[in-house]
Amino acid sequence: MRELTEQAQQTVHNLAQRYGASPDAVRTLLHAVVAGSGTMAQFSHPELGGSGQWMQGGMTMVGDMFNHGLQAKVSGLCSELSSFMANQQVFVPAPVSQQQQSGFGYGNAWWPSDLGQPSSSGGQNDFRYAYFPSTRRLAVQDGGQLRIYDTLDHQIGGVSQQQSGYGGSFTFSSQYGQFSVESLPLIQPQQAQAQYVPAPDPVPMQAPAPMASSATVPDTYNNDDVFSALDRLGNLRDRGIVTEEEFLTKKRELLGRL
Repeated sequence: MRELTEQAQQTVHNLAQRYGASPDAVRTLLHAVVAGSGTMAQFSHPELGGSGQWMQGGMTMVGDMFNHGLQAKVSGLCSELSSFMANQQVFVPAPVSQQQQSGFGYGNAWWPSDLGQPSSSGGQNDFRYAYFPSTRRLAVQDGGQLRIYDTLDHQIGGVSQQQSGYGGSFTFSSQYGQFSVESLPLIQPQQAQAQYVPAPDPVPMQAPAPMASSATVPDTYNNDDVFSALDRLGNLRDRGIVTEEEFLTKKRELLGRL
């Protein structure tokens, strides 16, 4: 695992004491929340009931499905870690390689310095990407050509390699499922050595209503809320985040509120 900053280590220690959890379990959740860009997390730790998932403002699932106390603990920890991640640096910056220092004309990285520090980056062969949640930007470099995209209200949490095609080399995933870069507004196409012109701030888009968890479902749960929650739960099952057994259990609970 990457080295945590001193402030992040202190936050892990404080949360572990306050929630009655081990620092190792809290660190596991922190890394999972960071990997999910602060809006989702997939984790596995014996103290947390084994494998589980968390979605910001929505559903929390743990291996011990009917342990509502554990669900509440995981939900609270993930929410506080997400807030910490949004306001503080989590990891000690990694040393910049000599190739990054000399090859692309943007100081210590291949992306424009105006974008800040990415939460995730990677690539293969001639394709590279870097995601900047604070400015809602995705930088993509393919064959020396740099393009900047507006990520709108996507919270990018994963990337998978495809077979061919520009922008199709990698498919990204967010709270709305998988998508390719062609589906995002192109802000600034340019050569990697060209001067970067900052893009205007994106217009915020209204996010869909989050799914309520079993611990926070209101008593006045109407039919539309139930069907919306079922649709989202089915999407999580289709993406492999929720198992068929978990889906059926949650479905029975939601239908019982009609």
